[in-house]
Amino acid sequence: QVQLVESGGGLVQAGGSLRLSCAASGRTFSRYAMGWFRQAPGKEREFVAAITWSGANTYGADSVKGRFTISRDNAKNTVYLQMNSLKPEDTAVYYCAARFGYGLDDAATSYNYWGQGTQVTVSS
Repeated sequence: QVQLVESGGGLVQAGGSLRLSCAASGRTFSRYAMGWFRQAPGKEREFVAAITWSGANTYGADSVKGRFTISRDNAKNTVYLQMNSLKPEDTAVYYCAARFGYGLDDAATSYNYWGQGTQVTVSS
């Protein structure tokens, strides 16, 4: 079992930055690939970024490439999402998720554990 708790969301002006954190419980955190997803009102949950268990490989959605960076610190059982140059269309609830195994995956159905989400609101 893995429990995930996100933090770091808030209200920011367009062009600003936020860093989301996702703290995981459990001693096997380093065995899990991690991902960030988001869901805006009235829209389906969409993939944002993923990182392998070692942190050696990352993958991001086209909509956030060059602006968002995913990283992890296995010693702290934490995964991060650094978000720069934020746009109003980035407004959503952001969720972190964990899946046991290797590789990168952008399918929400591949992830076994989810956090409760943190709200990010970008004003224009």
